Amino acid sequence: MEALLTELNTKGYIDEPIDPTLDLVDEINKLKKEKNAVLLAHYYQEPEIQDIADYIGDSLGLSQQAAKTEADVIVFAGVHFMAETAKILSPQKKVLLPDLKAGCSLSDSCPPHLFAKFKAQYPDHIAITYVNCTAELKGLSDIVCTSSNAVQIVNSLPKEQKIIFGPDKNLGDYVKKKTGRDLVLWNGACMVHEIFSQERIAQLRREYPGARFIAHPECEKEILDTADYIGSTSGLLKYTKESNANVFIVATESGIIHQMQKANPQKVFIPAPPNNACACNDCPYMKLNTLEKLYNCMKFELPEVDLSADVIERARRPIERMLEISERLGL
Repeated sequence: MEALLTELNTKGYIDEPIDPTLDLVDEINKLKKEKNAVLLAHYYQEPEIQDIADYIGDSLGLSQQAAKTEADVIVFAGVHFMAETAKILSPQKKVLLPDLKAGCSLSDSCPPHLFAKFKAQYPDHIAITYVNCTAELKGLSDIVCTSSNAVQIVNSLPKEQKIIFGPDKNLGDYVKKKTGRDLVLWNGACMVHEIFSQERIAQLRREYPGARFIAHPECEKEILDTADYIGSTSGLLKYTKESNANVFIVATESGIIHQMQKANPQKVFIPAPPNNACACNDCPYMKLNTLEKLYNCMKFELPEVDLSADVIERARRPIERMLEISERLGL
């Protein structure tokens, strides 16, 4: 065990040799039953991980599943803040993350100590933070939101209530436009959603005149202004199922296209092109998780994500308020 912990501290994951003859999918399914574990996967994971997950979803759906699961072990195929959220909502359960280095550029853009100073400048404001942030930042918040419920949560508050919104400035700007509220925005952003090329998207739309251009609200305003539909990852997936269009240009992390294609095998999905022809719209953090890391994670029950009781208590309240508002509004 000491050797495993040393390896974990160095690499962020367990890298024990795996018998190449093993069927990893079969072995992971066996481990789920053996350990009474549930595997939660975000839409941005590799297709092979999505296909063996017990639940696939966006931030809101994963938060709700983490809160109500009866499993003893929660294995989170996602990024660190998501595993933290699961631990906050189920502190008595063991929460595992295949790679501790699976972070988030948006979360990193808002250090809690700096946000605390920012918040102190607006003492008559409440703080609404996007779920894509650390547990410490959630603990500084009054309400947490996701991209699928941010507009409704802001609208649920009295119009005279002043609001700080962070850490995503693009989502915040979108919420301002949809609600008409004068939000104070923290200047943070997601690296994946800021690389799309307006010019190259316009060229694609000329090549596919019947295509629908759909975008996540973490994208920059100039991109959102040209979109036919804006929504969370689950919202984008739902739109592709219900739309009568046959071609979609998709401005979000490319992992969601796997579910879009499975739900609509007859339709065509084109990843929105980035500014740099050498770049891609994959989240490097999400893609750190692999079947091999997932297998070792479940086998050795490491890395485990743990939080202090104080952080859990402070971060739980704004998340529970989000879930209560979402339930009341039928979201």
